[in-house]
Amino acid sequence: MEHAVMDKVAHLIIGRALKYIEKDPAKNMMKIIRIAKRLMGKTFPASAYEGMVQMATDENNNWHKYAVKMIEEVDHEQIENMLVAFGLHGAIYGTKTVRANREKYGCNIPFILLLDPTSACNLRCKGCWSAEYDHALNLSLEEMQSIVAQAKALGTRIFMFTGGEPLVRKKDILRLAKENPECVFLAYTNGTLIDKAFVREMKQCGNFLLALSVEGDESSNDARRGKGIYQKSRAAMKLLKENKCLFGVSVCYTSQNIDAVTDDAFFDDMIDAGARFGLYFHYMPVGTGAVASLMPNPEQRVKIYNKLRRVRSTGEGAKPFFVMDFQNDGEFVGGCIAGGRNYFHINAAGDMEPCVFVHYSDSNIRKKTILEALQSPLFMAYYKGQPFNDNHLMPCPMLENPHILRKMVTEVGAVSTDMIGKESVDELCGKCDDYAAKWMSTANELWKSKDRYAPFTQYYRDHEVSAS
Repeated sequence: MEHAVMDKVAHLIIGRALKYIEKDPAKNMMKIIRIAKRLMGKTFPASAYEGMVQMATDENNNWHKYAVKMIEEVDHEQIENMLVAFGLHGAIYGTKTVRANREKYGCNIPFILLLDPTSACNLRCKGCWSAEYDHALNLSLEEMQSIVAQAKALGTRIFMFTGGEPLVRKKDILRLAKENPECVFLAYTNGTLIDKAFVREMKQCGNFLLALSVEGDESSNDARRGKGIYQKSRAAMKLLKENKCLFGVSVCYTSQNIDAVTDDAFFDDMIDAGARFGLYFHYMPVGTGAVASLMPNPEQRVKIYNKLRRVRSTGEGAKPFFVMDFQNDGEFVGGCIAGGRNYFHINAAGDMEPCVFVHYSDSNIRKKTILEALQSPLFMAYYKGQPFNDNHLMPCPMLENPHILRKMVTEVGAVSTDMIGKESVDELCGKCDDYAAKWMSTANELWKSKDRYAPFTQYYRDHEVSAS
């Protein structure tokens, strides 16, 4: 009852604030900052609010420009719904519940859960394991409803759909979003199944986002995803922008497209297309058909590290576009976030995997609860071992620390969940050994080059046990 009342109050306050800000975004933005601080209290450090004040009061600040574009170009009802779901229910209620349950159960409890509604996909992208998966595998609607309910009880408020192509199941995932308005839902999609009817229904939900897979210009994108796919993605973006929907792009960077996805023209093009954020992923050599040569070399990884930091800065090279690099931003979250520490993954066969890129499991949703999986030997190995490296430019137990994943999978007896070829952990990690050795010296030099961010979380390292 208390949450329901707060919901109504938050919607009322935010709705009025957005109308007030719309009259003059540059001058009236501080009203939202004051509301956020009042709602969130001490959930986040004072420095976070100081940064927001600087953003709101400096019209030349890159993030000020970003906020103005959001207010002017995104549907206000969606902004309102997202702020209530992500801010009130996620950052406040969710965070408190997650932290309490971590103490209560002595294991990782995630803020985010990834799940695959289906293994089916209508594309065959080079180097993607989903292209080889059996298209008959699906989580039923009832199973997904149970997954969301279990996760919500633990404090999770953000759910992301991967695949396969999740929009093959667009009807069911929209239903999940409608049934859970206090949560945020995001689907990673190739964009080819987006039509007017879907956009209209997604907009009505108000708590559903899309991240469209794009990998540079038309040439670099279609070289991996197939001829004509870039134009289909752009057509979907045009439709989303016309309907004032909040959306972003998902970028898998490889040795072949690194220049295209770091080019200023690419960022400008995505901003003009209406995208508000970019989620960058390092190519992972997962699956028996993986192309190891697509992994970036050290020089290329440094290039994207530097470029994305400039893009989201307030100085030269900044863009009104939020970017996150899941491999190079480890310092902001204390290293590896998998194994339920911040998130974990459930595939279309129901296997609960510590990471979307680590296809090994000792638990299935059809046999265990989410909590039982988080307390299983494999997930507890993550819990006890994190962070896997004090240099958070080497966060992953597979890519940069393959000896650790070998040890964990072997010791707990986890089995391969690959749906086509059962890849042994030695085979997978063997593709990463050379990469890890080459990246280590560069990563150490880069890590020591400046003072590093200290994550504001009591769970950066909450125990003495560390894998090595």
